[in-house]
Amino acid sequence: MMTSAEIRKKFLDFFVSKGHTIVPSAPIVIKNDPTLKFTNAGMNQFKDYFLGNRKAPYPRVCDTQKCLRVSGKHNDLEEVGVDTYHHTMFEMLGNWSFGDPANPAAGYFKKEAIGWSWELLTEVYGIPKDRLYVTVFEGDPGEGLLADKESSEEWSKWIGAERILPGKKKDNFWEMGDTGPCGPCTEIHVDCRTDAERLLINGAALVNNDHPQVIEIWNDVFIEFNRLKDGSLQPLPARHVDTGMGFERLVRVLQGKHSNYDTDLFMGTIAAIGKIVRKAYAADDSKASVAFRVIADHIRAISFTIADGQLPSNTDAGYVIRRILRRAVRYYYSYLDYKQPLLFQLVPVVAGQFKDVFPELHQQADFISKVVKEEEEAFLRTLEKGLKKIDEFFQEIRDLRQKNGLPEYKMYSDDPDSIDKGSNELYPFDFSGKLAFELYDTYGFPFDLTKLILSQNSIGFDFKIDEKSFDMEMQRQKTRSRAATALDTEDWIVLIDNPLTEFVGYDMLEINSKVVKYRKIKTKGKESWQLVLEATPFYAESGGQVGDTGILQFDQEIVEVTDTKKENDLIVHFTDKIPLNIDTEVIAKVNPDKRKAIEAHHSATHLLHAALRKVIGTHVAQKGSLVNEEHLRFDFSSSTVSDDELKKVETIVNEKIRENIPIVIKEMHKDEAIKMGAMALFGEKYGNIVRVVIIDPNYSVELCGGTHVGRTGDLGFFIITQETAIAAGVRRIEAKAAKAAFEYLHEYLVDPFEKIKKITKRKSKDAPIAVEGFIAEISELKKSLEKMELRQLKDIYTKLLGKVQLINGVSFIGEIVDVDNVEALKKLCFDLKNELKDYVVVLAANIGGKANVAVLLDEKVTETRNLQAPTIVKEHIAPLIRGGGGGQKTLATAGGQDASNLPQVIERVKSLLKN
Repeated sequence: MMTSAEIRKKFLDFFVSKGHTIVPSAPIVIKNDPTLKFTNAGMNQFKDYFLGNRKAPYPRVCDTQKCLRVSGKHNDLEEVGVDTYHHTMFEMLGNWSFGDPANPAAGYFKKEAIGWSWELLTEVYGIPKDRLYVTVFEGDPGEGLLADKESSEEWSKWIGAERILPGKKKDNFWEMGDTGPCGPCTEIHVDCRTDAERLLINGAALVNNDHPQVIEIWNDVFIEFNRLKDGSLQPLPARHVDTGMGFERLVRVLQGKHSNYDTDLFMGTIAAIGKIVRKAYAADDSKASVAFRVIADHIRAISFTIADGQLPSNTDAGYVIRRILRRAVRYYYSYLDYKQPLLFQLVPVVAGQFKDVFPELHQQADFISKVVKEEEEAFLRTLEKGLKKIDEFFQEIRDLRQKNGLPEYKMYSDDPDSIDKGSNELYPFDFSGKLAFELYDTYGFPFDLTKLILSQNSIGFDFKIDEKSFDMEMQRQKTRSRAATALDTEDWIVLIDNPLTEFVGYDMLEINSKVVKYRKIKTKGKESWQLVLEATPFYAESGGQVGDTGILQFDQEIVEVTDTKKENDLIVHFTDKIPLNIDTEVIAKVNPDKRKAIEAHHSATHLLHAALRKVIGTHVAQKGSLVNEEHLRFDFSSSTVSDDELKKVETIVNEKIRENIPIVIKEMHKDEAIKMGAMALFGEKYGNIVRVVIIDPNYSVELCGGTHVGRTGDLGFFIITQETAIAAGVRRIEAKAAKAAFEYLHEYLVDPFEKIKKITKRKSKDAPIAVEGFIAEISELKKSLEKMELRQLKDIYTKLLGKVQLINGVSFIGEIVDVDNVEALKKLCFDLKNELKDYVVVLAANIGGKANVAVLLDEKVTETRNLQAPTIVKEHIAPLIRGGGGGQKTLATAGGQDASNLPQVIERVKSLLKN
């Protein structure tokens, strides 16, 4: 039986023998593509070749690509681990041909792709031919698409006609998205059933019918059209081959397993889980077995995304990772009865497994473990809070049943008035859908976890959840989210065909150019435009550096560029309008002052990174950055950084600035750059030729595509403004350089210090001593004032004890007192509590023209009189003082705008005791 490592190698070796170049996997976290957060298919890194934005360096390539899918076709996150063959993170083996009209022989199309697929599967891997079926696009008259006869004819050379099956558009016509390159595809399916099962039902009837043992294994896509926004299709100038084979499924087939999770890709992790939780994996459909599979799958997705630079968070891609992690936590918490962090213990297992193919996991295993552990601990705490909320709900049930004289074990209605105390009928109860959604939205409780907890309640009966109400709340949230992010993008209007756009902004900030294409976009009801130039000096947001702004001048008409971003490798200029003569020559001018400030902060980031490694250690690795004209933000892996270490880092950077070192930028082969010590960032995709920024070969050498100043002296000086922790093992430094540092120094240090000198009437060196004296004096005055306030409160307290009134057996004190804050009112209430029995106290004060009231009730009074302090405040006091308030059952406070009605407040509370 072949190991997974051998299977992967045979695939790559086979396509190398067919003239392909092996390329590395792109990062699983996608940058510079507004349509995707994660790499979800092998073709993602090649989109620019299909779109014609960039020429492919090789006509034929193959790879194994890290992919992440949490939604979409056949891939709902909540199904992963439940079945045997879907995953969040998976490897996609692929071979590619990038067509070139000028040299079509360099690539290939349907004949070769289909023939090689058959050769690899049957001759190299040895899959029995009678277990294979293929589907071919049957055509779609509604779109004017003909059946793919060419693929059918090619397949007929290798496989019987009864195994060549027609496929509908949803299965056999592949599209990149709503618009863009697309084309027919042919899928290869394998029947993994036993011989006895195959005799009973023909496998052809089970293809594409979600049978767990008759599965798609490979998809050959033939990209030959471009889908426009109006739905029409245009033939592409060059045709491409884009194939993808799910590695996990392939390994399952070749290792003779009925589940992907039974292969050597997962069994090592599953064994480690069993050892930790002290349970055996039964490999069945039980909740415990599903938990094993969920955890084994999810820890891979979590580890790979963190290694590629995406930390869990509450927004965008970070939220996807947090959601996957929390799903794994709730499975081990609920079904494996493990109540402490587990996932972080599996990171070394996964890292070791992929050490030779994806070394970034092994290199960052300690860091990934720290991040995962902190996330687990935080969610476990959140789970406890959510469970407490559910416990409060159960207690309300008990209280309500007791109040209505119902036995503990019977169901009840959430409407107390509908309960027939004399009836033995069981009243159904729907757990609030809004509460279920609150548990989901606030505490991260998925719907099925809430249902599980309700089924395990201690009340003695099962609950139904008001699913309709839950779904309504979920839909409202999705509607809000879609409204906030809705983007309507029209088709590109092409002015110049097949240009290779060029960035010239490293050397110049103003050039003459032409608009290549443009389109209108609409977001939140506002229209704007995107323009692509033949050549541009505008730097597109990338690598943490923000995009340039400036102007485009068309004859005498000025169009402002508000931002510049990358869409894959396309440089897109954002404007609020388009010119009248868009096809005329344009002068593109970058805002020079802004660019200069950005460059200063980018160069300062390199100096900072090197200084951190020098002071703290070479384990420091960049985890994110932001470079704009106002400041720089640098995230890095490290434990706590001391003030002394920060001071040393700041000193080193400023020393390098004073040395006025030339910043040398070279282009060279990536291997040469790495050999000379250049730092490459995890999660970045680099080509063979890279740009290397050198600030003294012995100090800072980094791969970087950003723009920089000419010499370190151009930075003037550097100041760290803040240092904080943002995640487990990740720190953040914010800093400023050049003009921004000078302005910060004056605003926050020089100018305030000058004011202090004027106030203290001291010279610079004596001013701090004077301030310390003032602070000490204020502290003494504060202590004296507190003593006076205590004496005053004691006098008020004594007078109040002499004003107790007995009303229907209740000791009542109601007074307007002279105090300066509401805390004094509360303290008086607590002091009176120790001397009274069966009491109601209401104290009011006019503080700065505002009404303030405190209400204190004895526990016994709340029961015998059916009174609660928050109710008194809300229903009787708040309306009188035009305010609001709240608190606990026996103590509540209120505040309002109208202090003139405080006497009426006392009388109103007093009247409640006379009834």
